[in-house]
Amino acid sequence: MQDSMEQPQWEGAVNARRVLGKVFRMGRSEWLTTTGWQQAYADGVRTVIDLRNPEERQRRHTDPRVDDAAKAGIAIVNCPTEEPGHPEFERLAVPYMNHPRMYPENLAFFPGRIVAVFQQIAKGQGKVVLHCSAGRDRTGLIVSMLLELAGRQDLLEPHYEAALRGINDWHRISSYKHPHESYLEEQDLIGPLTERLAALDEFMGALNVERFLLEHGLSTAELEEIRARLA
Repeated sequence: MQDSMEQPQWEGAVNARRVLGKVFRMGRSEWLTTTGWQQAYADGVRTVIDLRNPEERQRRHTDPRVDDAAKAGIAIVNCPTEEPGHPEFERLAVPYMNHPRMYPENLAFFPGRIVAVFQQIAKGQGKVVLHCSAGRDRTGLIVSMLLELAGRQDLLEPHYEAALRGINDWHRISSYKHPHESYLEEQDLIGPLTERLAALDEFMGALNVERFLLEHGLSTAELEEIRARLA
């Protein structure tokens, strides 16, 4: 059995790792090269679920040029976890949804969008890859809920820490200057990491994921399909 948090060998992939079973996570799909897409396909990836808002889904000048034919056979689904321009949520999510303390508000404001992500996971073909921009918080929200469904609460903190460290390492070498984030040395990273893990634990301790999903429209059959994918 391949382990959770195994890092797939897809050229260009940033912050990529296995969640459980047939579900993976990563940062922006635009970081994948043509070879990276081909490698993902060879590994059995047939569905990529992009959790970003539509306006975020664009190539940066630092991204590789990709032959669109390399994506053939992989369904790329845009399924945002939030509603762009929602005034109340945007007042809370400053500069964007980038911390586990915002997870409860994300679920409270947009339960239907969260359930839609899980419906896409349930019906996705082959191996499924979830990603947002950094592969840390929107992806982390969904992945944390998946891990709880699978009964793998022991992986909640390791997954979040790996995602935070993974994108931090990327900021150290990236030629793209992020408008809000930059590389943090270890002594500067420990405090934010500890704070974020505490917020994640508080969020997950108060959430019954199965109940939330079923109450907001996920079917029992879809729930069982998701669990099968994580097995």
